[in-house]
Amino acid sequence: ESSSDSDCDSEDDSSCSSSSDSDVFDVIAEIKRKKAHPDRLHEELWYNDPGQMNDGPLCKCSAKARRTGIRHGIYPGEEPIKPCRPMTNNAGRLYHYRITVSPPTNFLVNRPTVIEYDDHEYIFEGFSMFAHAPLTNIPLCKVIRFNIDYTIHFIEEMMPENFCVRGLELFSSYLFKDILELYDWNLKGPSLENDTISCPRFHFMPRFVRFLPDGGKEVLSMHQILLYLLRCNKALVPEEEIANMLQWEELEWQKYAEECKGMIVISPGMKPSSVRIDQLDREQFNPDVITFPIIVHFGIRPAQLSYAGDPQYQKLWKSYVKLRHLLANSPKVKQADKQKLSQREEALQKIRQKNTMRREVTVELSSQGFWKTGIRSDVCQHAMMLPVLTHHVRYHQCLMHLDKLIGYTFRDRCLLQLAMTHPSHHLNFGMNPDHARNSLSNCGIRQPKYGDRKVHHMHMRKKGINTLINIMSRLGQDDPAPSRINHNERLEFLGDAVVEFLTSVHLYYLFPTLEEGGLATYRTAIVQNQHLAMLAKKLELDRFMLYAHGPDLCRESDLRHAMANCFEALIGAVYLEGSLEEAKQLFGRLLFNDKDLRDVWLNYPLHPLQLQESNTDRQLIETSPVLQKLTEFEEAIGVIFTHVRLLARAFTLRTVGFNHLTLGHNQRMEFLGDSIMQLVATEYLFIHFPDHHEGHLTLLRSSLVNNRTQAKVAEELGMQEFAITNDKTKRPVALRTKTLADLLESFIAALYIDKDLEYVHTFMNVCFFPRLKEFILNQDWNDPKSQLQQCCLTLRTEGKEPDIPLYKTLQTVGPSHARTYTVAVYFKGERIGCGKGPSIQQAEMGAAMDALEKYNFPQMAHQKRFIERKYRQELKEMRWEREHQEREPDETEEARK
Repeated sequence: ESSSDSDCDSEDDSSCSSSSDSDVFDVIAEIKRKKAHPDRLHEELWYNDPGQMNDGPLCKCSAKARRTGIRHGIYPGEEPIKPCRPMTNNAGRLYHYRITVSPPTNFLVNRPTVIEYDDHEYIFEGFSMFAHAPLTNIPLCKVIRFNIDYTIHFIEEMMPENFCVRGLELFSSYLFKDILELYDWNLKGPSLENDTISCPRFHFMPRFVRFLPDGGKEVLSMHQILLYLLRCNKALVPEEEIANMLQWEELEWQKYAEECKGMIVISPGMKPSSVRIDQLDREQFNPDVITFPIIVHFGIRPAQLSYAGDPQYQKLWKSYVKLRHLLANSPKVKQADKQKLSQREEALQKIRQKNTMRREVTVELSSQGFWKTGIRSDVCQHAMMLPVLTHHVRYHQCLMHLDKLIGYTFRDRCLLQLAMTHPSHHLNFGMNPDHARNSLSNCGIRQPKYGDRKVHHMHMRKKGINTLINIMSRLGQDDPAPSRINHNERLEFLGDAVVEFLTSVHLYYLFPTLEEGGLATYRTAIVQNQHLAMLAKKLELDRFMLYAHGPDLCRESDLRHAMANCFEALIGAVYLEGSLEEAKQLFGRLLFNDKDLRDVWLNYPLHPLQLQESNTDRQLIETSPVLQKLTEFEEAIGVIFTHVRLLARAFTLRTVGFNHLTLGHNQRMEFLGDSIMQLVATEYLFIHFPDHHEGHLTLLRSSLVNNRTQAKVAEELGMQEFAITNDKTKRPVALRTKTLADLLESFIAALYIDKDLEYVHTFMNVCFFPRLKEFILNQDWNDPKSQLQQCCLTLRTEGKEPDIPLYKTLQTVGPSHARTYTVAVYFKGERIGCGKGPSIQQAEMGAAMDALEKYNFPQMAHQKRFIERKYRQELKEMRWEREHQEREPDETEEARK
């Protein structure tokens, strides 16, 4: 399933392959051995061996690891199938589906395989598939091939009567094993109890059709197709006719050679056995000896043997790209550097043009010993899509088994598949990738049309400063849109917030007297990866996960980490499609096997303030000045609390002692409010920023849910005026940024406890999410220190350690409780900025900000130009709004005077 060249998977380190010199020698020795095979058809034609890739074994896993996993072709929940009755069509047992591929590029050819029967031409259009179970609730199969996004459709149709299963199996054996050599494509599944081999899970029939006058189709019977194959099974150039053929007129020979173009011919016993004819030449170089015509085949050399797989080329290419990037960011490019770049470009071109390194090869073979098959390359082209489809169907059928383990049935099956897909996984061929590539090169169409290479990484690339700036400059979409990132990292980002939220809520209610430090300790124990991997093991997620059949997850620790991530992605998927209640029930079932414990966890009590007054406590407002004042805040925000003491608790600072009105201060609420905000912000970003990867979403969330933004919102809502302190003078107090942020988080918790999550969504929709546009346009998602570091790294010199900014504390003044720090930042020994702040960290941020404004960084200028070009109108409107807001207070003051 993966295109990785080295494959390994195990639960211990010993079974993993390494990139040591001995491995390189093993690969070279294996390639030499294959080239020297006595039955080799031609040294540039690559053949398939069972369980082998072109450069060694397909699987280097331990015996234990091979007994499980989708990567080993083991699909959980599959049952053995009793063999079909060979001489009937098994109409009562099989379900018929017509397979089509869209778009038709590379599948509709000028010269398709045609069978003449009863004075009519029947043209090959694809395959029919017969399944032992109905393919219900299975999504369309999508795959990238030839850099084009293809969709494989399977359309249910009436069961045809003109075939028997034995005929289908004979044809499949001939096409898939004898011609295409797909030895590693196994459709059997588990064996029956008496070790009888299971019936193949799918049967295939080639569709040769003619269109009827009334718009219908007639499909040629399997019997006639087999007769056609038998008729065609004769020598390409019969020995007894060779002398006669050499005497043919040029026109007659050209006609015969043209008929043979695109035809698949077979030389039984050779490796590979079959090849596509691209030209047939009859030149006689020695007039005294009659030689057979020459078959010319234009093939593609495997990547491992061409310049693409050459270590020297790869190393040179990396250094070329790196130098090109450095010169693009350099303020002044030297002539010597330009020359160096040009030399590397020439060296790359030279390697690409070497005969031993070129991808395209021309193979010349004597036609002696070759037999016609009657099959052309279009049949092979369609046939090579079938392994992908069967893997897709079998995988989705086994996911129905996972539904039962979860206790929830997904309506969107692709969402469940996405949750199980590790970033290392790439579905290319549905089987041994080298076998598929070799067969396509030998027997597929000669010149497939290729799409844009970017299709592979257009939505997957996340590394590099330019990619970061490009993605982070995108504004959110108003309407939810599906993401084109096809692995589970985004879902894991959402699931992580859901798990943390559920854990925080349940702990908060179940331990009403525990301080926030204790709650945080308990939460860490529950949400840590080690524990989540144990929960994933309960669901047997390692049996359903899709990941590369390579060294990525060899180590037990790596696999467990991936399982924990997969579990979070699954929780995220259940939350997204089902509800918070579904996610809560699933998490609770997995946390506790014991029913009594599970009931305690799931059915937590109300908040102590709610328990004291079950319906409402608003009757206490009349007797409490504190609560009376809070009604002003309620009116300001338009929310009337059922239990207004919850709001009072949220605004009670830590310095206030225990009292019977609030039963404590707001620190526990701040712990809960943080998790609630994380969840609501995460869900919003997940839905409205579909092209952002997990890391990009984290940056955006950090810009929203941080002390600075929270304190700003709290100030705008006037929360500081309602803060309950132990100051009896009732004077307004200036609260620190952290205290204001805590007030807001506590308020969010009170809003959730008294109302529900929907109220929090609305609050954040109004007060937080509109700020995202400004953060993106001003690039506030990146803190000044990180931004300065990135700018400095782009100015590094090739071959040297990159220079990074260094921060030095110049001065510390003031008493211990009110210190002011002065920090300077240096780059390449030069002071480039200075900043002051109440903490060293804030002073460093100020210094970095000063440096970014004063120092002329090319990267910074590029980022500003990029944003300016992309959002000229939006920036103009934003500046106008800011100026208008700044003028407003002055006008109000003048009017008051």
